[in-house]
Amino acid sequence: MDKFFKISERGSNVRTEVIAGITTFFAMAYIIVVNPNQITGFMFDVPGMGQIWNAVYIASIIAAVIGTLLYALYAKLPFAQACGMGLNSFFFTSFVLPQVINGGDVIKGYQAGLVIILISGVIFLILSVTGLRSYIAKAMPDCIKKAIPAGIGLFIAFIGFQNVGIIQDNQYTLVQFVKINGADWASIAPAIIALLGFIIIAILSKLNVKGSVLIGILATTVIYYLSIWQLPSFDMQSFATPFKDFAEIGITGVFQAESWKNAFSGEMLGGIFSVIMLIITFCLVDMFDTIGTVYGTAAEADMLDENGDPIDVNKAMTCDSIATVAGSICGTSTVTTFVESASGVAAGGKTGLASLVTSLCFIVCLFLSPLASIIPSAATAPALIFVGVLMLKNFASVDMKDMRNAVPAFLTLIMMPLTYSIANGIGIGAIAYVLISIFTGKFTKKDIAVTIIALLFVGKFVFGTM
Repeated sequence: MDKFFKISERGSNVRTEVIAGITTFFAMAYIIVVNPNQITGFMFDVPGMGQIWNAVYIASIIAAVIGTLLYALYAKLPFAQACGMGLNSFFFTSFVLPQVINGGDVIKGYQAGLVIILISGVIFLILSVTGLRSYIAKAMPDCIKKAIPAGIGLFIAFIGFQNVGIIQDNQYTLVQFVKINGADWASIAPAIIALLGFIIIAILSKLNVKGSVLIGILATTVIYYLSIWQLPSFDMQSFATPFKDFAEIGITGVFQAESWKNAFSGEMLGGIFSVIMLIITFCLVDMFDTIGTVYGTAAEADMLDENGDPIDVNKAMTCDSIATVAGSICGTSTVTTFVESASGVAAGGKTGLASLVTSLCFIVCLFLSPLASIIPSAATAPALIFVGVLMLKNFASVDMKDMRNAVPAFLTLIMMPLTYSIANGIGIGAIAYVLISIFTGKFTKKDIAVTIIALLFVGKFVFGTM
């Protein structure tokens, strides 16, 4: 096992890898329930939505297992995959919601969407196998490469702050800190306990305690249930129904001729131009979400080569592509490398053994009630916030005296959390880099690739909806 996963070679050990894998699972386990919620838009009273929810629930777990096992056994990297947040909401608004509005069949809309995801996945796979996808990643300017991990760090931390209500929405300022004065304990407990958990992880990390992130998650879980005086419980619902709906409308969706007909009919998706733009949008977002995540987590794990690129980046891109294809066949939206993988990396994960452990945890969820229901968001949010702290250090190496580097890096950094998209951050940074290069006379042949990327994002921003 040591030789297969190169555990000693990468300066790790089995115990650390197991802890890292469990940490990653707890940090991303929410996707098991959140993904079907997003794809159904919480519209449980709409006919057919219950079936879609059940099918996506099973598909989400299977897709996560397949994608993460690919990282474990093929790429041998400590990354995990699952259905991408943002992309699942886009799936709902593009394919399911229009049927609700028009009084159509939501299941047919869902299955037509799976066809679009399958096509985008095949495109990913072709780009990955030919090496074009990794070429695109390596063609990114150095300043953007360095800003990506830091931007992802802010994005992850922002997600953590939001998940427990530390940061809340405000009609005047958009965001605000949790309002403690006058609030009842039940409403502010997750926020307060999450902040406490974050400090616990920080203290443990300062004391060089191994597995500080996982210990922090478990300790915060105990504190949470003690503070609300409640025992954790499983939702012992029927196990058979989700599997039945998965078999009837999920995994069979892309194999039905009607699904392909609906995908390309103007009646359901708005014509061939709309279909093309949907495919391009899903391609762009998944491609650059993955590029960003792989670069960010590889930098945190000290797994970059002499050129600042992740080791085995070709294999990472191939894993992501195959997982998207597998996910669409199973019955869920685009599968991508998860930013929460950074929590496992922060716990010391450096090899595919960590990913193997994560995938085994997901398999357990397939036959039991979701383990995500045991670990509250108040316990996982501190891990995400702490990862944000760790990943910000990468920004220190950006040359902030040169505006050609500073401005694109800054935009990449800040736009990820502000637009709630890794891909948007990369795209806006690329556009700024190209424009500054052209108008300052610094444009060279090596900038052609990033120019193409920038133009694609301009098209996405102009014609896309995400």
